[in-house]
Amino acid sequence: MGATAATEPLSSVLWVKRRRCAVRLEPARALLRWWPSPGPGADAPGADAYSVPVSEIITVEETDAHGRHYTSGRWQKMEKPFAFTVHCVKRARHHRWKWAQVTFWSADEQLCQLWLQTLRELLERLTSRPKHLLVFINPFGGKGHGKRVYERKVAPLFALASITADVIVTDHANQAKETLYEASLDKYDGIVCVGGDGMFSEVLHGLIGRTQRNAGVDQNHPRAVLVPSPLRIGIIPAGSTDCVCYSTVGTNDAETSALHIVIGDSLSMDVSSVHHNSTLLRYSVSLLGYGFYGDLIKDSEKKRWLGLARYDFAGVKTFLSHHYYEGTVSFLPAQHTVGSPRDRKPCRAGCFVCRQSRRQLEEEQKKALYGLENAEEMEEWQVICGKFLAINATNMSCACPRSPRGLSPAAHLGDGSSDLILIRKCSRFNFLRFLVRHTNQCDQFDFTFVEVYRVKKFQFTSKHVEDEDSDLKERGKQGLGPICSNSPTCCCSASTSSWNCDGELLHSPSIDVRVHCQLVRLFARGIEENLKPEPQS
Repeated sequence: MGATAATEPLSSVLWVKRRRCAVRLEPARALLRWWPSPGPGADAPGADAYSVPVSEIITVEETDAHGRHYTSGRWQKMEKPFAFTVHCVKRARHHRWKWAQVTFWSADEQLCQLWLQTLRELLERLTSRPKHLLVFINPFGGKGHGKRVYERKVAPLFALASITADVIVTDHANQAKETLYEASLDKYDGIVCVGGDGMFSEVLHGLIGRTQRNAGVDQNHPRAVLVPSPLRIGIIPAGSTDCVCYSTVGTNDAETSALHIVIGDSLSMDVSSVHHNSTLLRYSVSLLGYGFYGDLIKDSEKKRWLGLARYDFAGVKTFLSHHYYEGTVSFLPAQHTVGSPRDRKPCRAGCFVCRQSRRQLEEEQKKALYGLENAEEMEEWQVICGKFLAINATNMSCACPRSPRGLSPAAHLGDGSSDLILIRKCSRFNFLRFLVRHTNQCDQFDFTFVEVYRVKKFQFTSKHVEDEDSDLKERGKQGLGPICSNSPTCCCSASTSSWNCDGELLHSPSIDVRVHCQLVRLFARGIEENLKPEPQS
């Protein structure tokens, strides 16, 4: 059988479990379908039909059926049955994927071989699937189950799909980043990290840094045009929050993420570069938080002995401290985007907003090349001064199990923008109302003290240190600490906060942030619309 046969529809009557089924393969639609067909006239699919896209078939293998047969008054007796098994993706609840197997039986050996060969030829045409991966496992992240998660849930799927992997179990911080800077990556089709958001950040920095070094790009230049890496990153969640995985797949389930890697899914994602005085500090893909979230992560770092409970403890303490910070936020609105932070249109698989926003951004860049060299400088910056409890910038929804909709539910993964959220000074009660809305369906931006903007670049400058020092001296003359006398619910002013950059501390309060549209690719496809779980075949 040749390539031509693999493009022609294939229909047969086969047995699935104890049911006689009509089975049809439609190469033009890349779809495998089957449905109960008790008699010769029942050849049209009904509501009880099953279907699997060829792209979601993991592998097909011949099944040893010797010695097994079914006998019944209704079912055909097969003295010498032959069979093949299709390993595929099955959708379950809450965006989870499961590894499923469907075995098709027939008394005709040649028919089974025809199906096997046809399906295998179609699978060989799927060039986006990885063959060799570099895997980093963080054995300490989250509850310390990374190695066990990989061995039990991921490695068997890789073996089934004939994916080979070089596995490195890290024993110190930044080992993955250092390895990616020095190792030969030509033989790999992707990088996989098993751990939490911190492990992903290591791989992200190593891969971006290596790519820019190879391309001769100076990462310390705030306006440098960064080069995308050809390698995709796979995330196997084994951390405490797994925000990046949850926001790109819709669940923090290891089997689901492994299946996305196996079938070769691809999702482009924005990355923000964070600079201070023409020096690159870090890259960010999820949250940049100053004030509340910066103080929270800073305090939690001092209490690592508490384990995961440190985040709850630090959160309560930071909330009760209720510090505000003075400064100036300057930003360039993302005029190329087709959405807004409050349009209630979340980023989903095949997102129109991300596709269209990228096209419009590319048009802007072409006009800059052929017309205005300094087009960005001619755009109108907006400036906001004030006292802020928190300043958050999100490149994604930042959803997690505790906050299923995230900090910015309508933020998009690949539209070349970040949602800048400013929470001005307010009472503890109002700030609590704002925080609670992260856990429910209410509009968390519907407060007079909250502002949200979709931006492609922003800067923050903290109030001059000398001014703050003079304020502290005045308080010192009174012989008291930072006592609030205006109102029992007012905030307490503090000198400067730190930035929470994807869970890591940045101690420079003044930063320059730029969004790089779709700089990296993940083994993912985005969160799919809520579909009913597939029935068991």
